[in-house]
Amino acid sequence: MRWQGERQSDRIEDRRGMRPAAKGGLALGGGAALLLVVFALLTGQNPLQLLDAIGGVAGDSAGVQAGPAESGAPGAPADELGRFAATILGSTEDAWTKIFAEEGTRYEQPTLVLFSDSVASACGMASSAVGPFYCPRDGKVYLDLSFFQMLAQRFEAPGDFAAAYVIAHEVGHHVQNLLGIADQVTRAQGSARREEANALSVRMELQADCLAGVWGHHANKTRKLLEPGDVEEGLRAAAAIGDDMMQRQGGGRVQPESWTHGSSEMRVEWLKRGLSTGDSDQCDTFSQSSL
Repeated sequence: MRWQGERQSDRIEDRRGMRPAAKGGLALGGGAALLLVVFALLTGQNPLQLLDAIGGVAGDSAGVQAGPAESGAPGAPADELGRFAATILGSTEDAWTKIFAEEGTRYEQPTLVLFSDSVASACGMASSAVGPFYCPRDGKVYLDLSFFQMLAQRFEAPGDFAAAYVIAHEVGHHVQNLLGIADQVTRAQGSARREEANALSVRMELQADCLAGVWGHHANKTRKLLEPGDVEEGLRAAAAIGDDMMQRQGGGRVQPESWTHGSSEMRVEWLKRGLSTGDSDQCDTFSQSSL
């Protein structure tokens, strides 16, 4: 990707090196953290809900309790990986501000929180084991940059655009939150059977994949950020974390009824749809009879 020299977002909280005091939380690190990441990806579980189930977070009706208030250094970081994340966030800001403006609405920019080991969010305490996540309660994306190394090495999906896709996917969840889609899905899941709730989660995640592709389309159209091979990097990353792929790698059988993110084929298809069309209207996974 041609990201060097591009505008960097200043909506960054750099909390790396900070160690928030967990409130009834479970500290996970090293091998335990890695195993939990793999298990979350394998089963398609919401990582915060998974932590809740094993005592990682506790509290209100949503099963989480916010930790102590915490803030990090604001603005774009000085290190290369931090600057990369700030640049990708800035690019998503440019794309979604334009898209929302064309619809006559205003895009409210999210904040990207960089952390290491563990972090306090409005959605609860979380360790790096949960992987990147979006918290709708505070409108922030949380990212431990070491996840990119895991993506490259363990899941064999290296490359700048693969990492950018991860950030853009979480920003896609922010877009869903702004549009009210997240609330609608949460309400529907509350009265649904487990398999139905999982199916709704799949549609939610695939839409976020598509919205990540919409960003990629606009970033390339306006700033020519993509280089040969970049799209393949993103598609490889999407395929690597499909529910079926993770279940096979875990030595288990493929169980579609347990999926919450979608198969590798689905994730690749919806990311490609966003990349090719650049049209968020084409990302309506909820109206599709077949994914």
